Amino acid sequence: MRADARRAYLWDMIRLLLLLSLILAAPASAETRVPQTQGEIALGFAPLVAEAAPAVVNIYARIVRPEHTSPFEGDPFFREFFRGFADPRPRVQNSLGSGVILSPDGIVVSNYHVVGQATDIRVVLADRREFAARVLLGDEESDLAILKLDGAEALPHLALRDSDDVRVGELVLAIGNPFGVGQTVTSGIVSGLARSGTATGNARGYFIQTDAAINPGNSGGALIDVNGDLIGINTSILTRSGGSNGIGFAIPANLVAQFMEQAAAGGDRFRRPWAGLAGQPVDADLAASLGLDLPQGVLISEVHPLSPFGAAGIAVGDVITHVDGREVNTPSEMVFRMSVAGLGHEAVITRLREGAAQDLAVPMIAAPDQPPSPPVVMDDRTLLPGLTVAGINPKWIAEFDLSNSAQGVVVIDPGDLGVRVGLRPGDVILGVNGAPIFGPADAARALAPGPRRIQIDAIRGGQRVALRFRA
Repeated sequence: MRADARRAYLWDMIRLLLLLSLILAAPASAETRVPQTQGEIALGFAPLVAEAAPAVVNIYARIVRPEHTSPFEGDPFFREFFRGFADPRPRVQNSLGSGVILSPDGIVVSNYHVVGQATDIRVVLADRREFAARVLLGDEESDLAILKLDGAEALPHLALRDSDDVRVGELVLAIGNPFGVGQTVTSGIVSGLARSGTATGNARGYFIQTDAAINPGNSGGALIDVNGDLIGINTSILTRSGGSNGIGFAIPANLVAQFMEQAAAGGDRFRRPWAGLAGQPVDADLAASLGLDLPQGVLISEVHPLSPFGAAGIAVGDVITHVDGREVNTPSEMVFRMSVAGLGHEAVITRLREGAAQDLAVPMIAAPDQPPSPPVVMDDRTLLPGLTVAGINPKWIAEFDLSNSAQGVVVIDPGDLGVRVGLRPGDVILGVNGAPIFGPADAARALAPGPRRIQIDAIRGGQRVALRFRA
């Protein structure tokens, strides 16, 4: 036993000496160099950050709003009677966010909620240079805005990657200015794709999910891959504390590319292709009733007479499963895929009908103003002067996200008196004191002075409402 113990002890000492020799030899053979392969880059992000970070900027935006103060502001009854009578006082709001330079001449993308309503925008580069900026194109729904830096040239910038090629599990870096502490880099992976209906604020649609920490101030910053290409714009997080819980969302680069294209064409607001459809996701119960093996696609429940999808052959009861070969399982995903296809192009739509799949070419068009329906302003001879309405057509359906079967007139601007009686932009007026409203002329006649008690029947957000007031 003693011999065995000595033998085991000697072997342990030999192993320890070999381990120490390897450890001591490592520094002598180590070499400091820039990683040469994707695998080496994945082990160390310093060269990648040094290349990409200069294209991520800090954005300081200021919004000046008039604020009316009234002694009755806190009173739920009298404040409505005295609304608008107080002297306006300017109220300054400051916002902090991030942005990404996309071209050498100073085209920058950021979030709409950072810069969309700003009256003064200052952009600070990583090398501390400052530029004034203006918004070229913005969209509240997508939460994206394209800026132009005044007098900028030869700036560092990031290339857009095809975000449809991004895979779950890829390593990513988020670069931004969280909490105003200065440019910061966090790392993580792509946690999920095709996330829809999960982002906060006004952004809706389709997102890349990541566990890279995204905190307040990171909005508008870059989500890049290990090659330094931009795959998304950081926009929001799911959190209860206000800080990152590892569930962050980025707007895919392919949608950013469409914003760039429309801004270069001179557009000042983002225009989405119009489908003229209504539908719902196919769940397990619907799949069983439709005879589908798996729940997939969007079941079409409504088709507008002027819909380009209807003209191509899509009908109520069809299931749309793919747009340009990419799966769509929610209306939000379908809108995203159409937006990526872009106005003026054709998209290949895969539909299922009675179990058979068929590909249809559908033109991506803007919502047509057909029949023409210009806004009409109610004059002083009506009970609500300044109220602006229009007959409902595809243009206004798309503008206010109305039902394809909506009828009546839509409120474009309620005017001062309209606001006081409770009207809002996007309300669909169906009738006044029981008289049906089919167009602006009907609204003008129904709102002529006469009855003392007025009731306006309207649709708001899909719900019927009745607004009553005394003339």
